[in-house]
Amino acid sequence: MRFIRSLVATILAISVLSATAREDHPESTGTQVYANETPITFTANDGQSTEALSGHFWVPENRNNPQSRKIRINYVRFAATGDVQGPPTVYLAGGPGGSGIGTAKWRRFPLFMAMREFGDVIALDQRGTGESEQAPGCDSSVTFPLDKAVSEKVFILGYQQAARECLARWREQGIDVYGYTTVQNAWDINDLRQHLNARQVNLWGISYGSHLALAAMKLFPEQINKVILASAEGLNQTVKLPAHTDAYFARVQQVIDQQPLKSAVADLPALIKRVHRRLHKAPLKLAIPKKDGSEQNMLFQAQHMQALAGMMIADPNQYLAMLIHTYNELDKGKTRTLIGVLQRGIFDDKPVSFRLMSLSMDVASGITPARLKLVTQQAESSLLGSWLNFPMPTLNRLDAKLDLGDAFRSAPQSSIPTLLFTGTLDGRTYPEGQKTAVRGLSNLTQVKVVHGGHNLFMSSPAVLENMQFFMQNKALRNTTITLPLPKLSL
Repeated sequence: MRFIRSLVATILAISVLSATAREDHPESTGTQVYANETPITFTANDGQSTEALSGHFWVPENRNNPQSRKIRINYVRFAATGDVQGPPTVYLAGGPGGSGIGTAKWRRFPLFMAMREFGDVIALDQRGTGESEQAPGCDSSVTFPLDKAVSEKVFILGYQQAARECLARWREQGIDVYGYTTVQNAWDINDLRQHLNARQVNLWGISYGSHLALAAMKLFPEQINKVILASAEGLNQTVKLPAHTDAYFARVQQVIDQQPLKSAVADLPALIKRVHRRLHKAPLKLAIPKKDGSEQNMLFQAQHMQALAGMMIADPNQYLAMLIHTYNELDKGKTRTLIGVLQRGIFDDKPVSFRLMSLSMDVASGITPARLKLVTQQAESSLLGSWLNFPMPTLNRLDAKLDLGDAFRSAPQSSIPTLLFTGTLDGRTYPEGQKTAVRGLSNLTQVKVVHGGHNLFMSSPAVLENMQFFMQNKALRNTTITLPLPKLSL
């Protein structure tokens, strides 16, 4: 069985091209062009298009190894449109494993276009992601049956074995797995800055992208002009606190209480506990219809439900409503909605698989001993236990040489102008955690997005307005954005 920790799709690596030295030369249009850049028509998924430049540069796979090979990093550059061109703005996707180029093709395309007013905007595919050079995916020898009970201990041992297998296989392929850390990833941003012949860059990131930005702020602060973050993940927050998940469900209950059918769920945390208790005592034997007309037998355990909930709570949208409905039905002995969700193939009996970038980045960022102790204690009684973070922190210290150490995990102390958007209904990077993540930023402006979730950049026109004011060095009109009440009624 595979647990989905990110909904970001990865693109297979393309063949390595020979590196060339950077050359700066103007085109007839007046747009600056750098070596390894090709003019393209960039088309978003909704059909909108613009002229852009597709480029790449080369970096050491592992800067700690003097003999390291070079790997290719790809990006798309949208040229500035404003009269005054400031530092380039580099978009840092979440995940880890998300594609910046892919993000620019989806709903955030208008934001990329609007930010060109202040300078070039770079959709960066971080090392090992998207169109950048990356290792092949790894299918381990580890599988879990769907139709038999599997204990949490067996899951943990299985994932640890699978991760070790994959790391060993990548090493056999000549890949330096120790190069895929947030520190190496951050230094790529500085190399990109040099490639673009820029004195400074602006950073614009979300979720893991904020984690990466915070690391860069510690490593080379003088080269960073401004930072825009959403859904901040601190340097010691790869593993989220289970108690914050419980507080999140309490906030969701407050929203439910304002719904027309609030009597359907009078106490969501109590409902969740009740369903998990029943599943723990008596797992459900399910027959899940498949596209070919056959059925997949599954023994649905409490830990499946906990993991499923962890996947569906990032944003207060139809998935959260569907999750609440699933709990409500299970409490009444019904499984229709659950089976509909499971038909999407969320759980399977295929080999446990990993992508190098996402696995190594998480393991390397790790967790301090003190936080691990706290997470372990809270998981014993919290609603989702340890399954929100799975397979972390069970892979913590999997390879001591890969771990970045507690000095990396200390919060940055910085006066770089920073703008942070925090959703009150973020079910992934909780508001309490975000407050801790940025406590060392002395030049911080935080915008609270009431009823906002994890993916909130496109939640309101006021988000872009605040980004524009921030880039213009203007005071924000309002540091609270209130979204419509999410529809969670059943």
